[in-house]
Amino acid sequence: MVAVVWIGGPPGAGKTTVARLLARRHGLRWYNADAHTWEHRDRALAAGHAAAARWERLPLAERWSAPPDDLLAMSLHHERGPMIADDLRALPAAPLTVAEGTPVTPGVAGADDRAVWLLPTPEVQRARLAERGLRPGVAELYRLLLGEIEAQVDRAGARVLAVDGRRSAADTVAEVEKLFADALAAGPVADGAAERARLLRYANRATVRQYEGFYARPWAVGSAADARASFICECGDVSCTAQVELSPADFPAHRPPVLAPGHAPA
Repeated sequence: MVAVVWIGGPPGAGKTTVARLLARRHGLRWYNADAHTWEHRDRALAAGHAAAARWERLPLAERWSAPPDDLLAMSLHHERGPMIADDLRALPAAPLTVAEGTPVTPGVAGADDRAVWLLPTPEVQRARLAERGLRPGVAELYRLLLGEIEAQVDRAGARVLAVDGRRSAADTVAEVEKLFADALAAGPVADGAAERARLLRYANRATVRQYEGFYARPWAVGSAADARASFICECGDVSCTAQVELSPADFPAHRPPVLAPGHAPA
């Protein structure tokens, strides 16, 4: 396995924001499990996973009105963890990777000082999910995942950072930096702006593949040209936090870099 620090937690915990800012600031590779959702589902289908096949077959309304146990099974929460580990083993040995996602479990990441789970209170998660305008069934799955992950982390005695709404995103990043201080010091991290920019391009390409994978489903309506996504500004500046709204279909395959207005390439 490459050198990794792990951030787990349910939807609405803020782990994606924390990982993105941590990666940018310290020159890490950012592995976002959400961006690999459809690749993982295709692997499960190829392996003959019954719950994955059922999810693909069900009409949309029935898919999200299933009983709680079926919702969890069809989410592939437990199956995707080993797939994440496989993805990470295929990455270059350097630099240090920050891997985050809901399927990051103690069984995959371990319960040592290189892993932390952001666990929101039910009230914080409910408020954050309400802002997303989710289908009721999707919101129900996300609430179930909070309970499932809490139980997994408790059984493992893994490290938790409570998300109770009192910290800003910047404060949460600072807390995670403290928890990962030794790992960040050991690195290795990106050497210079050009390498940081290449790592940002890696994360952005994963987002493109996420949309392409979704619209490749036989039941999907529309195409990547119809969507808008947030991409990381690829300027390579460690202090930059800008994101660029762009259609995944318009993402440049090679050059030029995706840049926020007024930002210069590395």
